[in-house]
Amino acid sequence: MAKRVLVVEDNELNLKLFCDLLRAHEFLTEGVRDGREAVARAHEFAPDLIVMDIQLPHVSGFELIGQLKADDALKKIPVMAVTAYAGREDEERIRAIGADAYVSKPISLARFIDEVTALL
Repeated sequence: MAKRVLVVEDNELNLKLFCDLLRAHEFLTEGVRDGREAVARAHEFAPDLIVMDIQLPHVSGFELIGQLKADDALKKIPVMAVTAYAGREDEERIRAIGADAYVSKPISLARFIDEVTALL
């Protein structure tokens, strides 16, 4: 059975890239462009992994990870942050709020898939 990945990314091109790349590696994907919809969609889609941008409009990825980790039904789902925040302090901050993995943009396609596979 294919693993399910919820992708939360407001940039249309990045959302398409992540979903297409994951589908090419036989993952089932669902894309969400608005972080405000992510928690509800996670409940409906029941993903095995959530791939998320940190710089989202309306609700930041930091807030969203906090919401996911505070939700008893979702807190065990690994979260991979994908962001342009590339400093060491940024990675530490992102991991401290609950992200299980961190990939900086622009992404390396091989590293992206390696991180997804490692989390699943």
